[in-house]
Amino acid sequence: MKAHRTHSWNLTIDQAQQLQAEWSTFVKLRPLNSSISTVAGVDVAYDTQHQLIVAGVVLLSADSLELIESHVTYHQTAFPYFPGLLSFREIPAILPTLEQLSQAPDLIICDGQGIAHPRFFGLASHLGVLMEIPTIGCAKTHYWGEYEPPRLTRGSTSPILADNQTIGHVVCTQNNTKPVFVSPGHLTQHQDAIDWVLKCSNHYRQPQTTRLADQLVRKHLKQLQNC
Repeated sequence: MKAHRTHSWNLTIDQAQQLQAEWSTFVKLRPLNSSISTVAGVDVAYDTQHQLIVAGVVLLSADSLELIESHVTYHQTAFPYFPGLLSFREIPAILPTLEQLSQAPDLIICDGQGIAHPRFFGLASHLGVLMEIPTIGCAKTHYWGEYEPPRLTRGSTSPILADNQTIGHVVCTQNNTKPVFVSPGHLTQHQDAIDWVLKCSNHYRQPQTTRLADQLVRKHLKQLQNC
């Protein structure tokens, strides 16, 4: 699987922010196709000692959430850390990892933001527009917008608001557990994002997609650091 769109990654901070503002016009929010058979999770881990990013992808059955395949790649860190520009640091490592999949996923859940972003173009939106695949952002921490905390019961939600519009939802995936911050990335809509995060969070706070991807990259990061 190859990217549907491409752009240069050799950008300044100002150029990256400008690209986000321009490319956010490519984002489409619409109902998901009902025939979702596979769902992928992507995540990265950082080896600061070697200036490396460990990128991982897992592909799961959408029905059983059983693992179909997984891949890991290693990449040099190029773009500096800057708030709101995480995608420029992580996606260059994620793309070649996704390309190793034997089949394109029907949906990707990212450990990051979708449209809940100052320029409505977080990591999940950026990846979705590049790949032209439905994406959802599911972050462990709040980044943008205002919200009222939801009840700590599974399925409770609260809208995240910015500029008088809903940009995402705070979603409680398990009883008495801190919520996650969910927003559509591309080719999905708000209710789809909520429903799929809950569907994939069958036992834990995080969706099984990003949870397994997180475990995968942490395992390889530990092996790398022990070398």
